[in-house]
Amino acid sequence: MCGLCGIATRLRRHLFATKSIELLHHELESADRLHRVLGPVALTALGVGAIIGAGIFVLTGLAARDFAGPSLMLSFVFAGLGCAFAGLCYAEFAAMIPVAGSAYTYAYATLGELLAWIIGWDLVLEYAIASCAVAHGWSHYFQAFLALFGLAIPPAFATDPLSATATTIAGAWYVGPLPIVFDMPAAVIVLLITIVLVVGIRESAGLNAGIVLLKLVVVLFVIFAGIPHVDPANWHPFFPKGVGGTLSGAAYVFFAYIGFDSISTHAEEARNPARDVPIGILASLALCTLLYIAVAAVLTGMVPWEQIDIDAPIANAFARFGLGSATILISLGAVAGITSVLLVMLLSQARVLLAMSRDGLLPPALFAAVHPRFRTPYRSTILIGFVVATVAALLPLKVLADLVNIGTLFAFVIVCAAVLILRRTRPEVRRPFRTPFVPVVPILGILANLTLMIYLGWENWARLIIWLAVGLVIYGFYGSRHSRLRLAADR
Repeated sequence: MCGLCGIATRLRRHLFATKSIELLHHELESADRLHRVLGPVALTALGVGAIIGAGIFVLTGLAARDFAGPSLMLSFVFAGLGCAFAGLCYAEFAAMIPVAGSAYTYAYATLGELLAWIIGWDLVLEYAIASCAVAHGWSHYFQAFLALFGLAIPPAFATDPLSATATTIAGAWYVGPLPIVFDMPAAVIVLLITIVLVVGIRESAGLNAGIVLLKLVVVLFVIFAGIPHVDPANWHPFFPKGVGGTLSGAAYVFFAYIGFDSISTHAEEARNPARDVPIGILASLALCTLLYIAVAAVLTGMVPWEQIDIDAPIANAFARFGLGSATILISLGAVAGITSVLLVMLLSQARVLLAMSRDGLLPPALFAAVHPRFRTPYRSTILIGFVVATVAALLPLKVLADLVNIGTLFAFVIVCAAVLILRRTRPEVRRPFRTPFVPVVPILGILANLTLMIYLGWENWARLIIWLAVGLVIYGFYGSRHSRLRLAADR
């Protein structure tokens, strides 16, 4: 009996062992680290690049038509508040622990290895599936852009198999009795961006900054060019499906905010992470929230909510008024904007896997290998690129977006809780940036994000539980046995 108690005690000690802040800072001094080349402007651009894209150019249509109607404006406000509370908590951790890994690293320092693995595995879900969903949205707008010039991709190579119709399959190639149907544009853009990411962070950030400038111009054009065509009568009734519809819309468009947290995954590449990372997180979040509210107001004011197009809502809204040149500009901006989102999502995914593999929870030879010349985690980047390209080509947008949202909300809840825990357990640690009004802000962040999770429905909870269960199996067979923290404790 005592033997079993001893085993249980050791197991509990290993599962909930935490990495000290001092150890994390010591690891920063190793030679095999990433280049510190990003300043506050570049980090803010990465945040804007990740946030403004598929959410504003694609998901606004479905959220307005199926959930919120004109109250989509308030959906963005509520989703933005939940992100703001979480963002303040992310900023504290990113300044205090400036290493790759984001919420995974923060959980490891506060909640222990098991919960760190769970949140890390959850981040894999967030960034990988978000990349797939964004690639899918990119494909829709790219095809709409080609259509403006009378060009088209064969239907069998322009949609996923689950969305294919009899017409699509009729033009497909066949392997025996099976038709070949896949979203080729979605796969191709992922593979092209993967090549850019392998080359280096400076090149990736430079490309992103150029794209961000273009899409900000397009978003501002949408707002100011759309205002003269707004009919306030289209905003009535403001809550066509009640407050519940507004909250469901907030849970859905929450996907539009995925990206600001990715800035924290680049803390290791920030020149002055204690100052620059909080600036990047909060500035990008504030700017994008204002733009989202304005675009939602213009879109629902231009088109009755029940008539808004799902695939390309903004471009279609301008096309209804015969604004052909505007439609071309919007479609071009959407294609460019969604490209930058995809770039940042894939960039961040590799950094999370890098952090997990450095701790021994994933195979270091694959996920921790840094290119000797480019100083990027090239093997994991290439692997992620091929996986995302494959999934994006085969699964529809709605399934992907729902799965991403609940995983991200779960990560936000964990980070908010971690701030509360570390303030109590390690009050003496230096915090270059402090989350204001603790414990009010973290508690509000937990409540707001849990509320959005509830409004995503039981199907998404089931998907999250299945995903985490798979992750626990992997942790049990590999991660727990190769954990560097556990091996050091057993010596």
